[in-house]
Amino acid sequence: MVSPSEFAQQLVNALSLGSIYALLALGLSMVYGVLGMLNFAFGELVTITAYTMLFLANHGAPFPVMAIGGVFAAVIASILMELVAFRPLRGASFVTLLFTSFAVAELLQNVFRQAISSRPKGVPVPSLFDNAVRVGSVRIGVLPLITAGVGATALVLLTLFMRRSRSGIAMRAASQDFATARLVGVRANRVISLAFAISGLLAGIAGVLWISRTTAVQPTTGFVPILEAFIASVIGGLGNLRGAVAGGFFLGALEVFLQATLPGKILPFAQAVALLIVVAILYVRPQGLFGRRVEAKV
Repeated sequence: MVSPSEFAQQLVNALSLGSIYALLALGLSMVYGVLGMLNFAFGELVTITAYTMLFLANHGAPFPVMAIGGVFAAVIASILMELVAFRPLRGASFVTLLFTSFAVAELLQNVFRQAISSRPKGVPVPSLFDNAVRVGSVRIGVLPLITAGVGATALVLLTLFMRRSRSGIAMRAASQDFATARLVGVRANRVISLAFAISGLLAGIAGVLWISRTTAVQPTTGFVPILEAFIASVIGGLGNLRGAVAGGFFLGALEVFLQATLPGKILPFAQAVALLIVVAILYVRPQGLFGRRVEAKV
């Protein structure tokens, strides 16, 4: 039987992890919705964020400067990724763009190995993150609270931007029907660059939160985040921005509560159990929770 204190802590943990997955899934889905491509180099933006934070920490920067610098580096890297790797292939097939993103990811990982190190490096985070606060009879970790708060704030601000600003409305229109959006005056290069910039921003914010949890970086740091982002995006319906957020929170809650409730002998297989549940959901709804069913063409 789970006590109210334990349930509250696990709920905050679920919101914390889910907000990271939601940010990552939203960044991945945003580019897919506008350009129709899965950017598997997206995870490397998390790694770039972490290495930037490490570089600034080694030069005596406080954590807020490390965080801002890491997010800024991710945004710039995402924009450059689009300009250098993907814009010259505009109009290419889905498979071509997919393999290009894999190539960019592998190239960046090798650059990290050769230019920095192939071994994990610790990233210093404030000791405050190890503390807990008491709310009534419940003790809740500071880092999960901060992560949930930052993630929720970022998602709310992005929602307001997408619904209220002209650029956001143009992006939403492009994600629904890019060809028609261009006919009514939406500039393709501007929308795509903005999508990559916002995608980099989300990866940077999620990267800061991710590294605050793991406190280490290595060349393959971005592999797990991109995998979780892809799973969350598929759960919610690939290319559906609302579904990406829902899928991220669902996946985060699923993993946290499985870790808390599975018997000790099965606990090492918690992630496998989570994936089995995801597969079962997709078996019932192949289009995801919010995706539209597409009839097969014979």
